[in-house]
Amino acid sequence: MSRDFDLNLVRLLVAIAEAGTVSAAARRLGMTQPGLSTALARARRQLGDELFLHAGGAMRPTARARRAIDAGRAVLDLVQHGILEQQDFDPARWQGDVRIAMQDVSEAFFLPRLLAQLGRAAPGVTVRSIDATGAALQAALAGGEVDLAIGYFPDLDLRPYARQRLYLHTYACIVREGHPVVAAGLDLAAYRSLGHVLISSAVAQLGALRRALAARRVERRVVVEVPHVLAIPPIVEATDLVATVPLAVAEHFARDGRLVVLPVPFAPTRFEVLQCWHRAFQRDPRNAWLRRQVAGLFNDQSDRWRALEESLYGRREPGRAAGRPAGVSPRRPRSPAAATPRRPRRPPRSRG
Repeated sequence: MSRDFDLNLVRLLVAIAEAGTVSAAARRLGMTQPGLSTALARARRQLGDELFLHAGGAMRPTARARRAIDAGRAVLDLVQHGILEQQDFDPARWQGDVRIAMQDVSEAFFLPRLLAQLGRAAPGVTVRSIDATGAALQAALAGGEVDLAIGYFPDLDLRPYARQRLYLHTYACIVREGHPVVAAGLDLAAYRSLGHVLISSAVAQLGALRRALAARRVERRVVVEVPHVLAIPPIVEATDLVATVPLAVAEHFARDGRLVVLPVPFAPTRFEVLQCWHRAFQRDPRNAWLRRQVAGLFNDQSDRWRALEESLYGRREPGRAAGRPAGVSPRRPRSPAAATPRRPRRPPRSRG
């Protein structure tokens, strides 16, 4: 046997023995079946034994594997109870990094409140925002390189991971102050005829809005695509273009009064804002504590955009993720006065 034995393979052997098949063990470990088969082949080479044999539709361990599995269970139990289960975890004494994956838009809305909360409860923590999506994000979560992912992830296969819905969100349109549709109303015909600003990110390309437009066969006349959401306000402000963005983004951009928030001219599409983590960290006390902080700050009750959403689209049923709220049609402004009251108030200046 090689002295360079990969101890990570111990967890693999135990999982196969308990699950009975490679595919079931792969699901338990959050791996792909080919990936686990490759790792099993490596374990066989390193231990010089077949380890598992097919018998009656299941994988039966050899005598050599049984000894390794018994020892492996003892090691894993020691790690679980001696290292991971830190019953005396104290956030105030936590020294280290918190690594959170989020899009650039999410950073602006989540980080300020989260930093304030962690600054009070865990002052020794350094928060690092990680730019990762898709397969790279999945690998980072599985490898412990990212503690949490917060936001909207239409390009992420979340099945191997744990998730918690924080709140529902929707979209709105923004146009420049004085745009003709502020007075006339943004109906579907105007929405189709106007030029649009689009975000070219993967999230936007795969998101709920793109799917909703395709289902309704609504095509936009795209004039410009930009990779960053911060490019949208100066473009919309200087042109007659319209942009359809998440409601939080619309509200933020319209605070200075140069842009106006309007409802989309169809049944509002809603999507889930989530926090996600790898199941291997489900019982980790630090990760669990961090998740509680996030869920306590961002939820349906603290949703700061709910009132604006209801002023645009009417009340919705709790938990309704997409489509028109029951018995409510999208509201369209009947006059400039009907559109502009939904312009967000400018936040008060800090005196400190």
